Amino acid sequence: MSVQEQIHETVTTNPIVLFMKGTSQFPQCGFSAKVVQILKQSGVKSLVTVNVLADEDIRNGIKEYANWPTIPQLYVNGEFIGGCDIVSEMFATGELEKVLEPVIKAA
Repeated sequence: MSVQEQIHETVTTNPIVLFMKGTSQFPQCGFSAKVVQILKQSGVKSLVTVNVLADEDIRNGIKEYANWPTIPQLYVNGEFIGGCDIVSEMFATGELEKVLEPVIKAA
């Protein structure tokens, strides 16, 4: 399985996926920590995280997958939502809650 296939399978078989530096319990970057905090505040209890520091191929592959140069990257129901700035802005405006609500209720 190629890296792109691996990434695609991860984002399409899990409702909420965060590609980040570190883990949700031990983020290794301030931006990753902020997105994890926002997701927890939004009521997300079931979050799949992928530590890009543990696998260089995934770290480079995820940037190609979404055509997005930075990490963290949030996916909800297989759809790329954005990085830290976009997630923060969506959280502030209430838009993130609308995206997450159906997924949280279905869990």
